[in-house]
Amino acid sequence: MSDTLAPPTPDLAALKTRQQAAWASGNYAVVGTTLQIVGEQLCEALDLRAGSKVLDVAAGNGNATLAAARRWAKVTSTDYVPALLELGRARAEAEGVDVTFTPADAEALPFADGGFDVVLSTFGVMFTPDQDRAAQELLRVCRKGGKIGLANWTPDGFIGQLFKIIGTHLPPPAGVKSPSLWGTEARLAELFPQARVNVTRKEFAFRYLSPQHWLEVFRTWYGPTHKAFLALDVDRQQALAADMLGLAERMNSATDGTLVARGAYLEIVIEKL
Repeated sequence: MSDTLAPPTPDLAALKTRQQAAWASGNYAVVGTTLQIVGEQLCEALDLRAGSKVLDVAAGNGNATLAAARRWAKVTSTDYVPALLELGRARAEAEGVDVTFTPADAEALPFADGGFDVVLSTFGVMFTPDQDRAAQELLRVCRKGGKIGLANWTPDGFIGQLFKIIGTHLPPPAGVKSPSLWGTEARLAELFPQARVNVTRKEFAFRYLSPQHWLEVFRTWYGPTHKAFLALDVDRQQALAADMLGLAERMNSATDGTLVARGAYLEIVIEKL
């Protein structure tokens, strides 16, 4: 009889509740709006056509949503944080584009099978606790012959390393898969085995007034880091801040006092066969 213990089964429902609270804290839009170019480039990579029925999953404040709507697509924008959807709605109204906003869980999308020509998610669905279920939902609501477009941070990039730092100060629950696995070709092949997956490695340049400015913005407004600081005592907060600042300084390619940190991500176009 083996003495090897079975790996612990994580409580994914509890994790999702904590994650939802994290993304609802701070104000992701302060960071999210800086990422707009990623949604624009993803829509071009998809060769998105006017009139297409598009679903944006874990849309945040609507970067990919707006990019698709600007191309005259019929867009439904979803997220499980209603406040972020309201920010996306305000942006859409300001631009005069027609978008349907619907609260939804990426792991249980309230839409019919094959209801969309294109399904999008930029730095969103990768954070779902149940990765396999989320991938299945993306495929389910996409029609046969349709496309799924994703932008996912890589483990070795700026944000992937940031999450590793957070994990050293606040270890994740045992048995939970890292979100940055969505930024690897091996994991994508596991998640979408019956589809054609095309991957392009890209970089997004985080541009801030200084490394310290980036730290303060992420500490104040970016949900996961905002919540991490709140969970630590003063000494451990200082240690986390020092590690984050060290990361920003190591990744900084600017020499004028500002921050230019290039964060690697995968731009993914998946064709449903």
